[in-house]
Amino acid sequence: MKDRCNPVGSGIGDLAFFGARPAFEEALHVGRPNIGKRAALLVRINKLLDNRWLTNDGTYVQEFEKRVADFTGVKHCIAMCNATVALEVLIRALDLKGEVIVPSFTFVATAHALQWQQITPVFCDIDPRTHNIDPARIEGLVTPRTTGILGVHLWGRPCPIDELQAIADSNRLALLFDAAHAFGCKYRARNIGRFGRAEVLSFHATKFINAGEGGAVVTNDDALAMRVRLMKNFGFSGYDEVVSIGTNGKMTELSAAMGLTNLESLESFTQINQENFEAYSQALGNLPGLSLIRYDKSAQPNYQYVVVEVDAAKARLTRDELLAVLHAENVLARRYFYPGVHRMEPYCSCFPEASMVLPETEAIASRVLVLPTGTGVTSADIEKICAIIRVAIEQGAEISKHFADAMQSAGSE
Repeated sequence: MKDRCNPVGSGIGDLAFFGARPAFEEALHVGRPNIGKRAALLVRINKLLDNRWLTNDGTYVQEFEKRVADFTGVKHCIAMCNATVALEVLIRALDLKGEVIVPSFTFVATAHALQWQQITPVFCDIDPRTHNIDPARIEGLVTPRTTGILGVHLWGRPCPIDELQAIADSNRLALLFDAAHAFGCKYRARNIGRFGRAEVLSFHATKFINAGEGGAVVTNDDALAMRVRLMKNFGFSGYDEVVSIGTNGKMTELSAAMGLTNLESLESFTQINQENFEAYSQALGNLPGLSLIRYDKSAQPNYQYVVVEVDAAKARLTRDELLAVLHAENVLARRYFYPGVHRMEPYCSCFPEASMVLPETEAIASRVLVLPTGTGVTSADIEKICAIIRVAIEQGAEISKHFADAMQSAGSE
């Protein structure tokens, strides 16, 4: 990656936001795709081209499903074109209706997969320590229309699964998980993927194990797996026999080839993520108003995300002001999952008062910033990103004043 030769200085004039050259000539994204061993991928691609079998449960898809099932320790893995379709199919296969309890602090697809099927997502607040759904808030949201609880293992940190399962059992609700962030992680020494009725994995290009685009349902429920497998292929049970409603959710052979290649590098990808996380931790650990979200090593984290919270009072600038400083340097940090699904359409129109019962979600959504990591980021990149953040924090009052003056000027025009 090309960048300027001079390191970031210590003064406000050294920031691109105030006129200096950007630290990076090319944009540095949060989730640049991991590729794995290119030669192995090309061998697989050439083979599938020679075989002329590009989709419809080819040999690579079958191998990918077996590898993922074996790795997670489940009986069934049904690979699909993406995690959103996988979640939609799973919801349909579970025959969920009415209302399903779900966090608002998640990617919008989690709620869309419900609303798309005319199921009402009932937003539950999160635990501010974990950013995951708070079990203590769930019981008060259960109504006669509630049919399920959809937990999200945010940042790869597992939900409080035992507590959620107890609530689901006592209320006769289906428990399922959006595990898009959590492939390779564990909960109490057991791999994520083995909990609830089923879990959905993501192999999107931005995930640390990717298939270019892809997802999967993993479960130990034989009957559920059969329904999911039928539904993701138009309901076909044989060559020309359709026995259920269905859609086209099949993973292609090209995606499976990419997924298999990535799986072969899982350990090295995880190690790089961990090294990046530790580099950020060391460089940012003592900055006022900035706290790095930590991982429990016993949960075997994949370190896929480097997440910081910005305390505006202590840092003397807001998360959004720091974001603007980083973007000016071509560091495209992201404010996941701003502003919370409850503030997006159609949910903000359907539930205009939702923010009143989601105080922790509102607070966390205003503070969280996700920084670039993965194999596309070097140690030198991280050093430079952290130098920018240090200057921004040190000059926080001046930066914040600049924003205030700019807003006042805009308001007077």
